[in-house]
Amino acid sequence: MIRTEVRSKHGDSHLGHVFDDGPKDKGGLRFCINSASLRFIPVAKLEAEGYGQYLPLFNKDAVAAKAKAAAAPAKTETAYLAGGCFWGMQHILRKIPGVLQTEVGYTGGPVENATYRNHEGHAEAVKIVFDPSKLTFETLLRWFFRMHDPTTLNRQGNDRGSSYRSAIFYLSEAQKKTAEAFKKRVDERGKWGKPVVTEITKAGAWWKAEEDHQDYLEKLPDGYTCHFLRPESVLGD
Repeated sequence: MIRTEVRSKHGDSHLGHVFDDGPKDKGGLRFCINSASLRFIPVAKLEAEGYGQYLPLFNKDAVAAKAKAAAAPAKTETAYLAGGCFWGMQHILRKIPGVLQTEVGYTGGPVENATYRNHEGHAEAVKIVFDPSKLTFETLLRWFFRMHDPTTLNRQGNDRGSSYRSAIFYLSEAQKKTAEAFKKRVDERGKWGKPVVTEITKAGAWWKAEEDHQDYLEKLPDGYTCHFLRPESVLGD
């Protein structure tokens, strides 16, 4: 019998073991995973939580419902979010159910025709086009406040400077009110341990980043990123 340790890729922590003496008709593996490392999600919420690819393991109706929803024409909404290097942000955002399109670029500063070499005052940001019938702006913010540290001013991981600030650039009064209320709630619940410094400001000009920065971690899976999803407990729910 072979015992293989299971470890967290992001947390570098022990999760349990996998053994090769499981039922042969089920693949031959037996899993012994610590219950504290497991998160149980109802089947009905798999798609919304980002695990839609596992629906076929449950029933055909769920798969059919997913296909029907995917085929329906989508009414779209756009959001601009900044939270450090845009490579890692885009890599997480593009996988969220309901997100239709992502693009990295520069916004929030005075420089026109901003580029990677010349974007003083701008934040590295991600433009997100999403289907509001599947993903509300508030739910998008739930992901946003988990994928980066909103308490570090002009810094994210090893990256320092105003380019790497935490910011929400709103496109409507509705987005502004939602962002302000959500930030206030996260801040008051204090699970991050420090004040939330996320900037909330009206969206201005958007300058698309160079092509080599688009979908960077799709092109270079082992490339640099300081982004990962924290547990939902950081939101104070």
